[in-house]
Amino acid sequence: MQPNLPRSLLLSACVIAALAACKRSEGEAATASTTAANDKPAALTLDESKLPPFSRFSVDELDPTQSACTDFNAHVNGKWLAANEIPADRSSWGAAEILAERALAVQHQLAEQAAADKNATGVEKIVGDFWATGMDEAKVNAQGIEPLKAHLAAIDALSHQASIAQYLRDSASKGELPLFSFGPGPDFKKSDINIAYAGQGGLGLPDKTYYSDADKKEVRDAYVAHVAKILELGGATATDAAAQAKDVMAFETRLAKASLSEEDLSRDVALYYHAITPAEADKLSPNFLWTKFFESQGLAVPAMFSLSMPGFHQEVSKMLADVPAAQWKTYLRYSVLDGGAPYLSEPFVQENFAFHGKTLFGQKEIKPRWKRVLGAINGAADETMGQLYVQVAFPPESKKRMEALVANLGVALKGRLEKLAWMSEATRQKALAKQATFTAKIGYPDKWRDWSGLRTNRDSYLGNVLATQEFNYKWNLGKIGKPVDKTEWGMAPQVVNAGYNPQNNDITFPAAILQPPYFDPDAPDEVNYGAIGGVIGHEMIHGYDDQGSRFGPTGNFEQWWTQEDSAKFAAQTAKLAKQFDGYEVGPGMRVNGNLTLGENIADLGGLDVAYDAMHKATEGKPETKIGGLGRDQQFFVGYALSWRGKDTPQSMKVQLASDPHAPGQFRAIGPLANLPQFAAAFSCKAGDPMVRKEADRVVIW
Repeated sequence: MQPNLPRSLLLSACVIAALAACKRSEGEAATASTTAANDKPAALTLDESKLPPFSRFSVDELDPTQSACTDFNAHVNGKWLAANEIPADRSSWGAAEILAERALAVQHQLAEQAAADKNATGVEKIVGDFWATGMDEAKVNAQGIEPLKAHLAAIDALSHQASIAQYLRDSASKGELPLFSFGPGPDFKKSDINIAYAGQGGLGLPDKTYYSDADKKEVRDAYVAHVAKILELGGATATDAAAQAKDVMAFETRLAKASLSEEDLSRDVALYYHAITPAEADKLSPNFLWTKFFESQGLAVPAMFSLSMPGFHQEVSKMLADVPAAQWKTYLRYSVLDGGAPYLSEPFVQENFAFHGKTLFGQKEIKPRWKRVLGAINGAADETMGQLYVQVAFPPESKKRMEALVANLGVALKGRLEKLAWMSEATRQKALAKQATFTAKIGYPDKWRDWSGLRTNRDSYLGNVLATQEFNYKWNLGKIGKPVDKTEWGMAPQVVNAGYNPQNNDITFPAAILQPPYFDPDAPDEVNYGAIGGVIGHEMIHGYDDQGSRFGPTGNFEQWWTQEDSAKFAAQTAKLAKQFDGYEVGPGMRVNGNLTLGENIADLGGLDVAYDAMHKATEGKPETKIGGLGRDQQFFVGYALSWRGKDTPQSMKVQLASDPHAPGQFRAIGPLANLPQFAAAFSCKAGDPMVRKEADRVVIW
């Protein structure tokens, strides 16, 4: 469980991971250490010839048969989309995924080197132990379900309400929280101090809508069959497993009814904060006492904490009273088995993939084992691999150039805030104060996390997973009641992503995204400003989107807008939501403009900021055309290239239901249709699909 997970550019992320039921993808897990991870790692090598090539900007890939003024995504990316298929072991494929494959290939080499050194210490031992145990498929298969026997025996022993509540407390103390999330996060009212947050959880499907929407019945039926198969692999007869699977679905359906949807949580960050005393929480949830829970976790009972989504916790308390113990035991047994499935014997692994990969996301083939093991390392011990990664894959000059780009975009943002016609002076001064306190994290942390005190070994893959899960949980609990460490990162260096943290007011750009096509030292400035500049601007504007704008310069949740300015802002954002409501992937598969609003605000405003910064950076320099493309055209092509990609129909369905990001093809065109600069660059005329009518254009930042 990671605190302060940033708003991300490319992937769906929780505003505060401790509060939401953030699900990890197949093959991701926790991990651990044995000696101080700050020991200097041994020299590592990288064979560049074994890495897939970068995807770089090339005018030859533009499709002249597709008008830039009709569909700019088709013009820039159409040729590539027609020529490239989604790899069998993925459910999506595009610019980000291609770069992620290269990052994985780098990590593959590093993991093999770490595992070969049997005398390794620190982070290399962590990586090496995980790699060695994860890649030993024969040993994993021979161990079968043995690594989970103690867990299952504890569930089998449950007999009544009190014992179930005690089990939930005991399992939580090991970092296993099947039903709800719990961990630290900055206090919304005093963002320099960490408090405890408890949030909703417990669902096996992507969103509460999957338990009720008519168009998702087929997935529900497949889920019940999957639950039955997992329970059968865990020892139940086929007949018993089929009946028990229906009990699990009924249990989760009841939880879903009491849960908030991803749309709710994306559009109202206040739902994450419900300050309450433990005594008040005990009254709200009498069958699961929070005073007892704090004590069982080795924590002093605090004066207050956030019982986020209180209706959910009320329902859990009721379920502890009226759901039969046998049904609870079935649910908990399934949760343990399904959570461990990726790290168990082959039948579990294949069933885990059959539903979570194939049925839910349309992935044709399971990822090769080496990728899944890297996924486990990156799931929770990502900084251990990160320390190795940056030694071989992130040149210092990249960091220097990024620092200059960030500074230039900061100046451009300040200039736009100073000139906004719709904003009053009172709100403007607050907005400028927030911009002045932005900090940027580039490449990798200045201070690495210390992993000492944790033990990994080469005995059991799942054993390493469980040991590290407990270590990470306790490490996080140690932050509660203490000052926030703003040097911590919410993303690892080897992740192709970027993020904004509203409570730290910082933006993060891991090393892995600072490569082509996002950041290319060999590309023109114009292209880089469109690509990575658009990313930088996007993250900055998250500080001013419909949720980020509710946090002030110090990271406190506060109202710093005048009522009149708030109304003007809301009117423009409502227009933007309506625009994206109009985009349709296919029959009955529409974009949810409300769910994706924050990201769309960031795309639109970020592109404006990047455009201004590009012109400032190239001021006085002669314009160099590339393949007939002028300065502004290169900028917009660079931006659209970054959203190149395609998804399986199943993956797209999940995205539309639960992801706060719009599909890439609409991110490539939606912001541009609002910009007169784009229309001028490509000589688009009124009435062209890529040109919004004046009355419909959205201008925010």
